[in-house]
Amino acid sequence: MECKHAWGIATPCYEDALGIREAVFIDEQGIDPEIELDGADEDKMHYVGYVDDRPVTTARIDMLAGNRVKIQRVATVKVARHQGYAGALIKQIIADAQRSEVRGVELDAQETAINFYKELGFEPVGTTFQEAGITHQTMRYGA
Repeated sequence: MECKHAWGIATPCYEDALGIREAVFIDEQGIDPEIELDGADEDKMHYVGYVDDRPVTTARIDMLAGNRVKIQRVATVKVARHQGYAGALIKQIIADAQRSEVRGVELDAQETAINFYKELGFEPVGTTFQEAGITHQTMRYGA
C-alpha cells in the first residue's frame, strides 16, 4: 500500500479521502452529512492509503495544543477491510508524528474499533461518550 498525505482541501488526496469518508460514514453508517462534513477539513492533514492506485483507507489529522496530534475520520472502504490497510496507515501516521517530535497521538475510537486500536498500542483514557449517535472512547498512543 502506498500512503500519501496533504494539507487542506485543494488536493487530489483530499478528494480521495472525502470519497472514502462519504461512502463509509454517510452511506454505510448513516451519519448526518452535516456532522461528517464539519467544515474543519481545510486546516487538517489528510492521509490516504492506495492499493493499485485506488484509494482504500483514510484518516484526518488535527494538530492540538502541546505539540500533539489527533487522528480523526479513520475509514476503509468495505471491499478493502480486514486486510491491514487501516493499521498500516495508522502506523505511518504515528511514525511521521514521531519524526516530527510530536509529543502525543490520540484519537476517539468508535466502540467497535477499540480493540483494533489497542492492538496498535493505543490505551483508553476516561469514559465513553456519544458522537453522532455512536459510542466513542478517547485513546492515546502509548498511554
